[in-house]
Amino acid sequence: MSSDVPILRGLFSKHLFVVLGATVLANTAFGQNGQESAGTSAAPGVFEDRILFGQSAAFEGPAKELGRSMQAGILAAFKEINDQGGIHGRRLDLKSLNDSYEPGMAIANTRQLVEEGAFALIGAVGTPTSKAVVPVTKEHHIPYMGPMTGAEFLRDSAHHTVINLRASYYQETEEMVQRLTTDRGIKRIAILYQDDSFGRAGLRGVLRALEKRKLFAIGTAVFSRNTVAVKTALLDLQAAEPEAVIIIGPYEPTATFIKWAHRLGMDPVFMTLSFVGSNALAKELGAGGAGVLVTQVVPFPTGDTIPVSAAYRAALKAYDPSIAPGFISFEGYLAGRLAIYALQRCGRQVERDCIHSALRSGDNIDLDGFTLRFSRHDNQGSDRVFLTAIGPDGQYMPLATLPPR
Repeated sequence: MSSDVPILRGLFSKHLFVVLGATVLANTAFGQNGQESAGTSAAPGVFEDRILFGQSAAFEGPAKELGRSMQAGILAAFKEINDQGGIHGRRLDLKSLNDSYEPGMAIANTRQLVEEGAFALIGAVGTPTSKAVVPVTKEHHIPYMGPMTGAEFLRDSAHHTVINLRASYYQETEEMVQRLTTDRGIKRIAILYQDDSFGRAGLRGVLRALEKRKLFAIGTAVFSRNTVAVKTALLDLQAAEPEAVIIIGPYEPTATFIKWAHRLGMDPVFMTLSFVGSNALAKELGAGGAGVLVTQVVPFPTGDTIPVSAAYRAALKAYDPSIAPGFISFEGYLAGRLAIYALQRCGRQVERDCIHSALRSGDNIDLDGFTLRFSRHDNQGSDRVFLTAIGPDGQYMPLATLPPR
């Protein structure tokens, strides 16, 4: 299977490339504080003919496909609405900066986007980066929409700037353990996790789900962020003889671990969560990916059960027909659609506060069949978790339960 996103056509530098609509532009297109030479804005990033969103995500390094996929989905949604005339006569633009999945770079990028006048931030990738930048978003009262992370701290209602689209890691790991123990009767579960706030969030979720069933992890092992150094961890977990290994990490170290396990004759059930980057994982594993299980937080991207899946595929094809549909770019598309929904209800006079009042009313939000609901005390729109498996052909299959092995 092809990756969610091929190598993007565009301008890369050490930290930055800029995308407006679907066009790559030089950074000199902006004046001081993001204000163009002609026109003023009632709110930062709001101009007479456009609204500017900012994104800090990984576009280089081992997690690069996650950032590229989120960006592609957002731009597909923005192009879709821009081709219809925009929102109240304004097009939506996106400026993206590379943070390589490193917190320090994410902070610098966020401050730059704030200084250059982004109206809101959208499509961030990762727990450690989000944890680092949320204090900045609170300081400047800038909406932080649709981050690609299920970390529990972002679900704290005290974070008034944060709008979560997806289910939490606790919900994903609960589904994992439920399926392993109920459908397969598996009790010997080990955990491999990335040694940072993301990995520890997933670890806590698995341990919580195991404790609920009066079980414990028979082994845990760690690896460092932005590396594929997993061999020591593999040997540690192999000695524990697990029936299943739950992996909390992005696609490169996850694939490296599974491939080395196969070489050593280790054959437990391998299971990982949505952040892994499903298309990229299947591509990395090749023929060795059959049977690997992945929980997802968006519907099946090539399915036909709800209209938004078809709308996403059409929008992605219109944006770039070379990009294969995938779960991550679908999540980005839904994040873009959520921003569009809010802005449509803000009217012509757009302020940052209107994003929260438009979304957190307690009403159902119907994105062509994918229903979200926020409230004053709940900043997470969806609680749904979907189970998938890589088939023998390298394609993902939706599952309701785990079949017998």
